[in-house]
Amino acid sequence: DSICPRSPVFKHKYFKLGDKYGRVLYLSEYARYIKDSFVAELCGLNKNMMYSMDLLTVPTDEAVKEVETKLLGVETNITNWQRRQNANNNFSAVIPYDMEQQRKESKEFLDDLTVRDQKMIFANITVVHLANSKEELDADSEVLMSIARKYMCDLTPIAFSSRQLDGLSTALPIGVNKLDIMRTLLTESASIFIPFRAQEVMDKGGIWYGQNAITNNLIMCNKELLLNPNSFILGVPGAGKSFLTKELIIFLALATNDDIIVCDPEGEYSTLIRELNGQVHELYVGSPDHINAMDMEEGYGDSANPIGDKSQFIMTLIDQNSKNGITEEEESLIDRCVSETYKRCEKTNEVPTLRTLRTILLEQKEREARGLALKLELFTEGNLNIFAQETNVERQSRITSFDIRRLQKQLKKIGLSVITDTMINRVNANWRAGRRTHLFYDEIHVIFENEAAANFLDCAWRQFRKRDAFPTGITQNVQYLLASVQASTMLSNSECIVMLNQAYQDRQRLGELLNISEEQMSYITNAQEGCGLIKYGSSLVPFVNRFPKHTKLYKLMTTKPTDRKE
Repeated sequence: DSICPRSPVFKHKYFKLGDKYGRVLYLSEYARYIKDSFVAELCGLNKNMMYSMDLLTVPTDEAVKEVETKLLGVETNITNWQRRQNANNNFSAVIPYDMEQQRKESKEFLDDLTVRDQKMIFANITVVHLANSKEELDADSEVLMSIARKYMCDLTPIAFSSRQLDGLSTALPIGVNKLDIMRTLLTESASIFIPFRAQEVMDKGGIWYGQNAITNNLIMCNKELLLNPNSFILGVPGAGKSFLTKELIIFLALATNDDIIVCDPEGEYSTLIRELNGQVHELYVGSPDHINAMDMEEGYGDSANPIGDKSQFIMTLIDQNSKNGITEEEESLIDRCVSETYKRCEKTNEVPTLRTLRTILLEQKEREARGLALKLELFTEGNLNIFAQETNVERQSRITSFDIRRLQKQLKKIGLSVITDTMINRVNANWRAGRRTHLFYDEIHVIFENEAAANFLDCAWRQFRKRDAFPTGITQNVQYLLASVQASTMLSNSECIVMLNQAYQDRQRLGELLNISEEQMSYITNAQEGCGLIKYGSSLVPFVNRFPKHTKLYKLMTTKPTDRKE
């Protein structure tokens, strides 16, 4: 009662449904040759409209008998005509064109059924469109009928009020045909009216990614059904990356019980996370929040040697802080001292930290060990020690964001790696508890500026898939990704890639990497905000993402200064 209009009124050649006017038309005349663009152009009109086809297949044996009977009738008519001409001594009379054409078409139809394995189909095509006024309705009907005439077809309004009701019932997706206006077609002919020129993505249990730019149907993606759930969101500044990411976070928070973790280098997600009753951990010099870089959950790493994997991570941290990287001798020292750190802390029942590691490095005899300890001093005893203390942030919140906007540039790269390591621990804990984790990395290109960090993230990315985690990388600097071997591999192996408006060079590289056609490239060329192309499995679907601006959710998601002022 709340959503259905009361007392629909049906009149001659139109009906009124609530405050809307509508009309049912049917395809009364068919051309001998029709392009598949006919239906696309018909449905491309930006109006409220329903296009419906009722198809009734006829068993082949019955169809053959019917066509043979028709052919026999045509031959009988031709024979009778020739007898009449012979009786009038007109022995050279030529068979009339219409009879010859009927014979030819009947023979071709029979050959299609018996030789080309075509099916005989009874078809009824109806179109229902709605408008705000009778004048607008008449104008729209004329546009639709002119499109049909362009393709040598006729769309005819159904006469009489009762037939308009029957036409509306026929157009509804309930499988009832009350018009009984059928046209005989072959499979090949009927397929023209169902042009599969647009791919659709509508997974059961999926999350809304926008509308199909061609068909206006919803795009519902459930990455659980893909070969792997890894995804990227790419686009120039202002294309709508952050907005789309925030939409996904909201839909996941409302539609699932999964954990959500956000790595937020620019502090864009804090307001939204707090509104969703999540926790925001602000990490900066002097911050009360600390993350221990030496934390290690059960099942840590991608091998049978978790301490060895943690050693690789510590090597990554030190390598990022060293202009010339680290040597093989220093790698051996780090591996030895990391192992000793966990052994000693296990005996003393203490929590291992980078300070403990530095103390053990200073105990070593090698000169290189003192050099490593000196490199660690800034991050253990100096002002940048937020990753060298025991973790004191709450880990139980379902939605968590790590805000590193206020981190110094020198520490931001290290912060991204430490947050990645923290995510690994959280994913492992959730995996053992049977919970799924969604990970969002904004400005992910920063990690690939250091080869050691890139290798670490590449290993973590593979580990996430095995631990029922769905990672998503977001960046505007696609060139940085494509310049990195690890990033290019991760990108090409990702089953879900959302491409918003792209710069020229990025478009060319992405087109080569993902095998995007020139026509599809047009959807990421000078595209409006929120519009682009999504690669989902083997499908490439253009999409449009529009969100009502008067809503509270829009104000939480938008990053436009003008929207915030409003």
